[in-house]
Amino acid sequence: MATSHGKKTVITVATKDISPFTKTSSYERSADVHDVGGYGADDKVKAGGQRDAKFTCGGTYDNTASTGPRNALHANVGTTMAVIRKVEGTGTGLPQDAFSAVLTKYVETNPADDYVSWSAEFEISGAITTTTQA
Repeated sequence: MATSHGKKTVITVATKDISPFTKTSSYERSADVHDVGGYGADDKVKAGGQRDAKFTCGGTYDNTASTGPRNALHANVGTTMAVIRKVEGTGTGLPQDAFSAVLTKYVETNPADDYVSWSAEFEISGAITTTTQA
């Protein structure tokens, strides 16, 4: 069984590498399902529909970084942005997902007893291009 460590993940948003500030990310694919059965059927018949996808990420806030998550995301809520996700890191033959996504939410959390953190939620718009890095 081959595995890959999460620490290798690379995420860029609008060409800004936010990987050093990111501790967690999630990529979710789903699809509409339609009931296409008719009268007299004992069992439902299903057909797939349009696909959908979401992407979330978050991590530790860094107030010294000019390309950190606040600078890359804060002013762009509601904007469609280019996102590249390299789940196994950068390297020849490794997978890469590229997509456009609307930044729907950016959150900064300020606990009294811990470091400031951030999170972001994206709704993917259109096709996801999955390639192998050259």
